[in-house]
Amino acid sequence: MAVRAVRGATQLEADTREQMLERVAEMVTDVMECNGLAVDDFISVIFTATSDLHAEFPAYVARQLGFGEIPLICARELEISGSMPRVVRMLAHVETDLPRAEITHVYLHGAAALRTDLSRVRSVPDDAHRR
Repeated sequence: MAVRAVRGATQLEADTREQMLERVAEMVTDVMECNGLAVDDFISVIFTATSDLHAEFPAYVARQLGFGEIPLICARELEISGSMPRVVRMLAHVETDLPRAEITHVYLHGAAALRTDLSRVRSVPDDAHRR
């Protein structure tokens, strides 16, 4: 079994606790489903958030999804002029049999525009659940 890194990102419409809970849960769940992962497959997860997000820790959401024994950390994204606002990103290290080329990186909502070179990108309308 190999150790792989998988990325995810999502954009919130507003800095509210409800949006943070909903969008981060959707991102983490999609990463798991798209790559056939269970919580026990995760080694660690790094979450970053842009400086305009203050309502809740992204790691709190992962803990609510069962990641209580997985090392998690939250950090601030760099403040680069013109960068996309209200974005939460994740970098997860996982154990998987998937080859690197078959890892699906998940970019949701407005964040779908961030890495079209890296992922099979889905743009998710606000009323849709998954890509």
